Amino acid sequence: MTERPETKYAVAADGVHIAYQAFGVGRYDIVFVPGQISHLDLQWELPENARWLRQLAQLGRVVIMDRRGVGLSDRLSPADLPPAEVLAEDLGVVMDAAGATRPLLFGYAEGGQISSLFAALHPERISALIVYATWTHVSDEDKKEWEHYIDWATSRWGATEVAVFDVRDMVPSWADDPSMVDWVGRVQRSALSPGAISPLLRLSISLDVRSVLPTIGVPTLVMHRERDSSVDVETLADVAALIPDAQHVVLPGSDHWIYAEPQEPMFEAIGPFIDGLTGVHRQPARRLATVLFTDIVGSTERSAELGDTAWKETLQAHREIVRESLARWGGREISTAGDGFFATFDGPAAACRCALDIMSDLGATGLQIRAGVHTGEVETIDGEIGGLGVTIGARIGALPNASELFVSSTVKDLTAGSGLIFDDVGEHALKGVPDRWRLYRVVR
Repeated sequence: MTERPETKYAVAADGVHIAYQAFGVGRYDIVFVPGQISHLDLQWELPENARWLRQLAQLGRVVIMDRRGVGLSDRLSPADLPPAEVLAEDLGVVMDAAGATRPLLFGYAEGGQISSLFAALHPERISALIVYATWTHVSDEDKKEWEHYIDWATSRWGATEVAVFDVRDMVPSWADDPSMVDWVGRVQRSALSPGAISPLLRLSISLDVRSVLPTIGVPTLVMHRERDSSVDVETLADVAALIPDAQHVVLPGSDHWIYAEPQEPMFEAIGPFIDGLTGVHRQPARRLATVLFTDIVGSTERSAELGDTAWKETLQAHREIVRESLARWGGREISTAGDGFFATFDGPAAACRCALDIMSDLGATGLQIRAGVHTGEVETIDGEIGGLGVTIGARIGALPNASELFVSSTVKDLTAGSGLIFDDVGEHALKGVPDRWRLYRVVR
């Protein structure tokens, strides 16, 4: 067994402790984000895992983490499993704690989805992105198979039959190795409880990053094996097709697991990719962001009813309520135009919660608002935020009735695990925006 690095903890804004280890030296820090199930200590007990990690540490200082709720990080109840935006923000918390300045971000499987989201949201914080065996989304047909697996595995979690199934699925070349099956079973039992595995997997299969990938603006390397045993290869190749200028490397072999043999071809691809990074940092003009637009409904009639003095006091109360909610949910006020607000967020779930809070808190003032939320690419020009994503958000925000919140399908796709409920309100033409857009009402 390889000597384990010291496990340390980063503390997120909500007090959750995220376990991480740092080891190795090199020109770049490499932040590695594993898939659904991981355990920082047990990973070193499997020689193949340890060898892969040592090779990665020859390329740079490696920071590896257990995501919240998994492994050595704080455990969560099934009801507390977070949306993807919280998992993405945890990466930044770990980077800060480990002193990783503009690292190379490396995500495996589901960890690749979360890493892609972080790269789109915060391109200024990383040098480059690598994803291995990562998919865009799970099809409706595949979700049915996943649901069968979840129902079967939950009551058997950590048992030999589940470990055997998972080894055959993810690393079939080692399926006949009893020590491998035993190790996988121990990791399952140590990393997650039976009650947590079901919501965790359902969150994972609901996440859709197809709208995120085209907004990634950092150098990106996409890798997968040519006959991946667990995920359809065309689905894996779609990731590279959607990320602008991504390098796409198909590796030999059929095992899905990143630590499987042969390991050398993977490092033969990673090494030149890292060597090709110029080290010149340009502040990105475009990034992924969530925009919120609110507007008071019936403001003209209400101002006439109240009179100028009372209306000014009501408007001031409205502004205070909106700003308190923005501060609570991490929103950034961009502008106040007339009776409305334009704000940005790092994640769509927080934006939706903020809008719903505003609607609730405004009850005492007698005012009602309409609101719209969209997640898309925005650009910063001369300090001003604009772009098609902002236009789409503004158009969506103009459509709801009083006390309604409408969101784009992108918001719905990225809020798996948030507990938000959506009603389909059909396709809409948005003025000045190409195509028709499917929108959803957020149910309170």
